[in-house]
Amino acid sequence: MNQYIGLDISLKDTAISIRQDGKRIWRGKCPSDPRLLADMIRKHAPHARRVVFETGPLSTWFYHALTAEEMPAICIEARHAQKVLNETLNKTDANDADGLAQLAEAGFYKTVRVKAFDSMLTRTLVGARNQLLSISIQISNQIRGLMKTFGLIVPKGTGRVFDGHVKALLDGNDDLARIILPLLDAWRDIRKRAAELDRQLLAMARQSQAVKRLMTIPGIGAITAVSYVAAIEDPGHFRTSRSVGAWLGLTTRRYQSGEVDYDGHISSRGDNHLRALLYEAATVLLTRTSVRTECRLKLWGLKLRERLGFKRAAVAVARKLAVIMHSMLKTEEVFNASAGATA
Repeated sequence: MNQYIGLDISLKDTAISIRQDGKRIWRGKCPSDPRLLADMIRKHAPHARRVVFETGPLSTWFYHALTAEEMPAICIEARHAQKVLNETLNKTDANDADGLAQLAEAGFYKTVRVKAFDSMLTRTLVGARNQLLSISIQISNQIRGLMKTFGLIVPKGTGRVFDGHVKALLDGNDDLARIILPLLDAWRDIRKRAAELDRQLLAMARQSQAVKRLMTIPGIGAITAVSYVAAIEDPGHFRTSRSVGAWLGLTTRRYQSGEVDYDGHISSRGDNHLRALLYEAATVLLTRTSVRTECRLKLWGLKLRERLGFKRAAVAVARKLAVIMHSMLKTEEVFNASAGATA
């Protein structure tokens, strides 16, 4: 009597397909509201064994809401599911729901760990801050480009220095100032909002012992540490610390077919933002010369740089940082600068 449900979720409606004993017994549509979906599933599938849907913008909300409704919700890897769903002749929401229900019944899917709302709140804070910083850089570059047209070259500088240079160059040029000053006001306001989010991040870092512990690693700042803790959540989610590198896409891909067998570039799967932060931290570790950055990990990375080049060495150090940080969260120990690092 086990019943398997596939949900193809969109912003407005969700297609539902229910299978039992290898056959579809019902399918239909429902507004994309987890409570309405739960009621619909209870009505048509009282013995639901699995409720499967793909990763997407609404997956976190749907997973936690359906779980709260005591539904056996399972979020699966969308890229894996699409390889199967793309085999259907007609691409429709109803057919996609049918395909997901078949995957649920066969058990042929990759389960995705859905993050808690607290972790998603932290990731949202980091993402919002990055977006504001990106916009401020775009506006400052736009100001520089517009002023170049009139022979006004803004000298290098950021923050108040940039603001002062722009105002000084616009002095006496009222026509251009009426165009540039609104952009400058927007740039100033965006930087102010980004600073407010910075303060929230720093306050969050001060309140977390795990974040402060990770910040003892050379090159790891508050943003990287907060982002890492939010992404990992519980160290117990990973069987070994070494698997974190693969989870973040920092391990090489392998292709083998007959006589062909080679390793390629890194897989670049997983959290793009966290992977970029770890690469930046590795770059800082390998390039900054200070007493704080001296450690066995840096020496190991510098030897790799001599043999493989800077970029490959930085990727290897980033992977090693991901492994070390997971181990530190697991053991609750601070960074040991004299500990050995092996490939």
